[in-house]
Amino acid sequence: MAFSPSGGGPPGSEVAHFSDNLKGFVLAVASSLFIGSSFIFKKKGLRRSGSCGGGAAVGGHGYLREPLWWLGLVTMIVGEISNFVAYTFAPAVLVTPLGALSIIVSSILAHFLLEEKLKKMGVWGCVLCIVGSTVIVLHAPEERTPGSVDEIWNLAIQPEFLLYTAAVVAASLVLMLHYSPLYGQTNILIDLGICSMIGSLTVMSIKAIGIAIKLTVEGTNQAGRFQAWVFAMVAATCIIIQLNYLNKVVLIFYVLTASWMIFFGFVAFLTGTGYLQHRGGFSIYYVMFTTFTIAASSIMFKDWSGQKASDIASVFCGFITVLAGTTLCILQRSQTHSLQQVPPSLSLSLSPSIYLSIYIYI
Repeated sequence: MAFSPSGGGPPGSEVAHFSDNLKGFVLAVASSLFIGSSFIFKKKGLRRSGSCGGGAAVGGHGYLREPLWWLGLVTMIVGEISNFVAYTFAPAVLVTPLGALSIIVSSILAHFLLEEKLKKMGVWGCVLCIVGSTVIVLHAPEERTPGSVDEIWNLAIQPEFLLYTAAVVAASLVLMLHYSPLYGQTNILIDLGICSMIGSLTVMSIKAIGIAIKLTVEGTNQAGRFQAWVFAMVAATCIIIQLNYLNKVVLIFYVLTASWMIFFGFVAFLTGTGYLQHRGGFSIYYVMFTTFTIAASSIMFKDWSGQKASDIASVFCGFITVLAGTTLCILQRSQTHSLQQVPPSLSLSLSPSIYLSIYIYI
């Protein structure tokens, strides 16, 4: 059957679409659970190594001998894999904002395991994240999964998406070649803007690759399609650009040793939003990345086709509510820790995934 974003489909197709959304939702929530807990494990490992004089803050590598640190790394990888797979089942408008749930996991675990008290502002932030995520889940569009890489390619070469891609590439080139060299040292928005715009193309490419892998596993081999390799090359190129500018932001706006800089940049890319709290960097990156990703997905996969205006408005209200919740949690942590004491937080969502203001002491 030809792919039709707005088509009705055969009997039972709505149940199948709901089932895919449910799978994507479960995977996205699982990703938040793993990623949120990973930062707690790694932080405890870093604290233990620091108490023995081999902490990363003094250039030591004693944390590599801490099982908790490795447990945190493994859970983070599992979380990112879950986030990646979630994009193959559910639309980006559902998966990307759910990355904010990791801040709830980490805040609760930090309260009990790290003795970092969850104050009233943090509680309200967690409540807002839950409410906003619930609204998004209840009103998220049902995405029709293409049946082959050829169909995904046809979506990618639609005039609307080509226009979006051209606009993103043009704007990114202007920022990279003109504004970043001149103002990137003082304005965090420039490099974050590059990462956010390019990140939306990364997510679309990764989503296409994920769907191709899913179809191949189901028995329809897509590896021989040249389009699949084009998506892979686009994803690799976008990833390199994101890592470059995320690392630049870290180097300029945060005090980190060189050995940690690339690692943090890579994790921030994987999570899609990142670890940027300085001057509201996290909130800025979360909003920009999520906005561009949802826009790209809506144009390419026609996520909103056939949806009621009330559902679309509800999703955006849910997104704003989640943003308000993450901001409150960040404000609480800003009051608890000074920037001189802690480095940037990590977050989730390659997706998007990342995520949210969980501090790792180095």
